[in-house]
Amino acid sequence: MSLERELGKRSNHQCELCTSSEKLSVLEVLPTKTGGVDESLLVCETCKDQIENPEHTDPNHWRCLNDSMWSEHTPVKIIAWRMLSRLRNEGWPQDLLDMFYLEEDDLEWAKATGEGAPAEDQIIHRDSNGVVLEAGDNVVLIKDLPVKGSSMVAKRGTAVRRISLDHENAEYIEGKVDGQQIVIITKFVKKI
Repeated sequence: MSLERELGKRSNHQCELCTSSEKLSVLEVLPTKTGGVDESLLVCETCKDQIENPEHTDPNHWRCLNDSMWSEHTPVKIIAWRMLSRLRNEGWPQDLLDMFYLEEDDLEWAKATGEGAPAEDQIIHRDSNGVVLEAGDNVVLIKDLPVKGSSMVAKRGTAVRRISLDHENAEYIEGKVDGQQIVIITKFVKKI
């Protein structure tokens, strides 16, 4: 059974955040470990756009989180926590956050993207041109890079798909090059 079909069955073919049944798609909750149903949710186009593009956020749309934050499904709770954290200065989201409970591992997952952290505490990864990098982005190497601990050289122009971020150091990202997971310094990549 496809992931979208499984999520549709779980959600009764509605957005798991706002219950819309229009233009639904799968949203992976980053960072993922294995993917699949336990790390994804079904969302409408409006929710997905506002999650992925903070500048498009309409606080009134997210009043739906008053219900969806109580979901039994962890990915739904993670996204609800992140959106409430993003909107906490509106007043009402802080009240919901005060009632919100996540297990320790789930809270760590929710905080992994830096959502809700004070701006001065957020670690922001930027490529060689200063463009903000996010988990799941695709980048291209702008320089030949010798890989420490091996004889491999990651060639300039190599695409690295679905990067993950080091949440302790803004200069490091991880990705697979020639099937090998490596750490890459952000000043040697360009977002594509």
